[in-house]
Amino acid sequence: MPNLPVIGVTACSYTVGPHAVQLNDDKNARAVASAAKGLPLILPMFPELLAIDDIIDSLDGLLFTGSPSNIEPHHYDGPPSPPGTQHDAARDHLALPLWRAAVAAGLPVLGICRGFQEMNVAFGGSLVQQLHQPGAEHEPPSNEPVEDQYAPVHLLTVRPGGVLQRLGLPEVIEVNSVHGQGIERVGEGLRIEAVAEDGLVEALSVQGSRAFALGVQWHPEWQVMFYPQYLAIFRAFGEACRARAAQRPGRCRQKLNIAASEPSNGR
Repeated sequence: MPNLPVIGVTACSYTVGPHAVQLNDDKNARAVASAAKGLPLILPMFPELLAIDDIIDSLDGLLFTGSPSNIEPHHYDGPPSPPGTQHDAARDHLALPLWRAAVAAGLPVLGICRGFQEMNVAFGGSLVQQLHQPGAEHEPPSNEPVEDQYAPVHLLTVRPGGVLQRLGLPEVIEVNSVHGQGIERVGEGLRIEAVAEDGLVEALSVQGSRAFALGVQWHPEWQVMFYPQYLAIFRAFGEACRARAAQRPGRCRQKLNIAASEPSNGR
């Protein structure tokens, strides 16, 4: 059987008691393993230790995950964050240049929630730090049960001629919404893939990208196997990662070495 594509899953920097740790939600790695059919590799946010080229050369794809933290606004020339805003400077310093480098290298990438916002900022876009649209259903995480937080709550319109339409998504879909920030100015070279009923941009792709390069504001990793439109995104991402794995020189050498070590059955 072919090797599983190795898909990096961005972690977040936390402090648990006296310990600095790297964590991310279980649902991200599960979606990579179940829907993308890849081997999830948690990528710690160590910008001072991990070279971007080495990361890209070691992976077949990258999932930029959601997070409770927000991008520090100086990265997009925004005003200071409101008091109490959670940030992750280490993730900012690794994820933002990693987005640009991964796309340039033709590494398949998928961004979710904060990962989607990182995509936009990495390409020169900006963010609304607190959404206040009247009647909008965009909400930050709450104290409700997780099943209620991630339930579908609002409609999106899928733009024709883009990645999402090519994946077979209908013109109107319903998605979950667990975010307090959103896209203000779309980054250079990014294509709007879907918008919410209030006009908020909720999906972007990279125009002319060499491989799968998509970001979405909602959370398709949540119960991905139960929502066909979420599953379509992860399956397409996984297919792109497998194609990348087949082309990686290191992978070819590994397969040759395995084949050479197998017994010949005396023939």
